[in-house]
Amino acid sequence: MKLYSYFRSSAAYRVRIALNLKNLPYEMAFIHLTKDGGHQRKPDYVAINAQMRVPALVLSSGEVLTQSLAIIEYLDEIQPEPPLLPADALARAKVRALSQIVACDIHPIDNLVVLQYLKRTLNHAQPEIDAWYQHWITEGFKAIEAMIAPGPYAFGSHVTLADICLIPQVFNARRLKTPLDAFPKIVGVETACLKLAAFDKARPENQPDAE
Repeated sequence: MKLYSYFRSSAAYRVRIALNLKNLPYEMAFIHLTKDGGHQRKPDYVAINAQMRVPALVLSSGEVLTQSLAIIEYLDEIQPEPPLLPADALARAKVRALSQIVACDIHPIDNLVVLQYLKRTLNHAQPEIDAWYQHWITEGFKAIEAMIAPGPYAFGSHVTLADICLIPQVFNARRLKTPLDAFPKIVGVETACLKLAAFDKARPENQPDAE
């Protein structure tokens, strides 16, 4: 498998964690999202992912998967161990709900293309954009903090899809200097997850294309 990634993309970060947890071999190709207007817009990558986003995962068959949650659930189905979703339907719904707060509510309105639109088209100053970013992370984290079950991970003693989504978002929060004092459960989950090799190896600063 080949993963098209960018070191600071939180969606690609999620998939790196999942691949590492599943101990699945993969090679990486790096798509710089800001250099030269964004390498994701180059025709050779558009042919791989028409949405011009990362990640994209090319399977050994040549099939291409996009969208991080779809990729992760595919990996969970082809390699069931360790499971990333609980066996119980109710617990599974709760894990998906937390994951979707990150992937569907926080991330889309804080994504690079949105921030670039705020700056380049709507002419917002960088401090205003940073405040936007921090506001939506904080709003989402308020809900997540209330949802987290007794740890060490977001839903107990096993890593789930919720942790895979949450840790990259915490990285983003820290990068934009979002205060986290009000979220001790989230910080606790971050501490526990980053002790695991699968998470540590996936960290942005540990990627070959890190800057």
